[in-house]
Amino acid sequence: MAQPAFHVFLSHGLESGPGSTKIQALKTVAETFSGVYAEAVDHRSTKDPAERLEQMRHAMAAAGARPEQTILAGSSMGGWVCARTSEQAPVRGCFMLAPALALPDYPESNPVIGARHARIIHGWNDDVVPVMPVLELARRQQIEALVLPDGHRLENSVQRVAEEFRRFLFLCVENPNPS
Repeated sequence: MAQPAFHVFLSHGLESGPGSTKIQALKTVAETFSGVYAEAVDHRSTKDPAERLEQMRHAMAAAGARPEQTILAGSSMGGWVCARTSEQAPVRGCFMLAPALALPDYPESNPVIGARHARIIHGWNDDVVPVMPVLELARRQQIEALVLPDGHRLENSVQRVAEEFRRFLFLCVENPNPS
C-alpha cells in the first residue's frame, strides 16, 4: 500500500474515547479527503498527560508520519496533547477543541504551538477549561480562534465543528503552501 500524502491524528479528551461523537465526526471529515489517513488514537489506558503525549508520538512513528505532512486534532486534554506534540514536532496543522491550555495546575499548559496552521474552537460557557486564558494564549501566538455559544463538550456545535474542520483540512491539504 502506498504511503498516504497526509496523516490526521485525533486525540480525545480525558473522560472520552476514540469513538466519541466529536472525534468520529472529525475522522469522517478527514476520510473524505483523498490521500489522507486518519487515526483516532486510543488514550483510555491512562489519564496521565505525559503518557498520552507519548501515545501520540508512538502513533505518529508507527504510521511513518512526517510532521510536515501531519495534522493533529484534539479535544480538551486531547487538544493539549496536540498542542504539546506540535511544540516538539512542527506539524502542518493543529486543530484544538476546548483545549486544556493555560490552566494553572496543568503540566506545561502554555506550549508554543509549532504548527504551520493552527485553530482553536472553544465554548463561551465552558466550565472545565476557562475560555479567556485560552483566548489570551491564542492572542499571544496569533492563533485563529472561534468561540461558540456552547459548553466544554461543544455538544450543540458538532456540525459546526465538523464544517470548520473541513475548511481547516482544505487549507492544510488542498492548499498546502499559502502565504
